[in-house]
Amino acid sequence: MQKLSALALFLLFLTIKVNATPIDTLPFKIVTKTEYNKLLDPGQLGGTILVLNEKAATAYTNNEDGIYDPYLPASTFKIVNLLIALETGVIKDADEVVKWPGHIDTVLYGNRKDIFHDMTVREAFKVSAGWVFLQLAERVGTERYHKYLSLCGYGNENIDEPIGADFWNFGALAITPLNQLQVVRDLYYDRLPFKKEYMDKVKDIMITEQNSLYTLHSKTGWTRVGGHNIGWWVGYVEQGDDVYFFATCIRQLIGIPGNKYFGRLRLNITKQVLKDAGVKGLGQ
Repeated sequence: MQKLSALALFLLFLTIKVNATPIDTLPFKIVTKTEYNKLLDPGQLGGTILVLNEKAATAYTNNEDGIYDPYLPASTFKIVNLLIALETGVIKDADEVVKWPGHIDTVLYGNRKDIFHDMTVREAFKVSAGWVFLQLAERVGTERYHKYLSLCGYGNENIDEPIGADFWNFGALAITPLNQLQVVRDLYYDRLPFKKEYMDKVKDIMITEQNSLYTLHSKTGWTRVGGHNIGWWVGYVEQGDDVYFFATCIRQLIGIPGNKYFGRLRLNITKQVLKDAGVKGLGQ
């Protein structure tokens, strides 16, 4: 109970000023399918799955209330973070090399020796090398983050109480699944406050699967709060003339056997709902 209370208190703190669109003003309808909760049960998961079939103007979820629940964005913030770094000139392009600083807090970030070397920002996005984006964050600065998060309508825009520079993993920044989906949708339609060339570049870097049937653009995120794993998967699938947007946020108590499957579950669960929404040929 103490762990659950810690999570609940933290989420209550995060709810202060979260960008939220009233459901009756959305450009699509929300359909709740409680049967999707069965996808969460094997992993002892809680959370929300949200998938939008753009052509049908219909979004499907397991939990309509949950689309408004705010969580730390974790590494999904790299989408907007990279756009801000490009727009502000902090980096000239995504192939700019960032020097390995020689150390990182392995308690917070894990001992991932495979990413402890100089690398391009593009590679850092792909392998989710947090240390690269920590360096970029220090160069962007609080004032410019406030400006662009406000222009993007990104979450609660709260970056004033970070642990170090990493406000997206361990600070007070929070975003809901609905807001995540809206940001990715705005990226797709080039409606974010960045140059089109930068948005096109980020869309390209986000490609995680591509074949003759579909192109999948996405970003994962994973952090820990109140004794729980918090996992995200956000993005969109292009299939012919159709596009499907998604934002999944799941949580799982730390210390149970299912923890070893947590990272993969975000993807598998979302893909099941994407298939149900109309995506054909989507692999696991």
